[in-house]
Amino acid sequence: MKVLMLNGSPRKNGNTAVALGEMEAVFAQEGIEVQTVQVGGRDIRGCIACGSCGRTGKCAFDDIVNELAPVFQVSDGLVVASPVYYASANATLIALLDRIFYSTGFDKTMKVGACVVTARRGGITATFDELNKYFTISGMPVASSQYWNGIHGMTPGEAEQDVEGRQTMRTLARNMAFLMKSIALGREKYGLPEKEPFQRLNFIH
Repeated sequence: MKVLMLNGSPRKNGNTAVALGEMEAVFAQEGIEVQTVQVGGRDIRGCIACGSCGRTGKCAFDDIVNELAPVFQVSDGLVVASPVYYASANATLIALLDRIFYSTGFDKTMKVGACVVTARRGGITATFDELNKYFTISGMPVASSQYWNGIHGMTPGEAEQDVEGRQTMRTLARNMAFLMKSIALGREKYGLPEKEPFQRLNFIH
């Protein structure tokens, strides 16, 4: 099994990395392959709604989004992690998520999603809600933990002192591993849920 982890922090060894490190250790124990990609410091532009992806199957801007698309496609789970900026996620990460979710046509149903948020103090739950929306619009079950998936720290590495936050990350990884394995068994025996033809309705005609 495979998990793709996206670190939305521009700090390579910051507090977001501390949180993901706790999860990586658990995934290793569970025999799950992990690929962690640092995206927070990259130059990633936002979606311009050009519609090109609908014709070509990939984003018009040929950057890390198109590079990660096939990795996401073969992954059983996706972890999205971000520091809090004004009660919101890192804008670079949001640009990547907008484009990779919209431009990829493959079925994301039953891939397991989880988000991780780091903050000095506040804004964690608002960012947590923001990131989970990418999963819930895509038919992806959301893994949960013993508390909202947040960890606290200001200076790099300070999150190491948040023992409850680190435990929350380990619990999240265990729950996510269990969910991915359970879905794999269910898919083998029952297949994926039946889908109705999508009915699109605009509010103004």
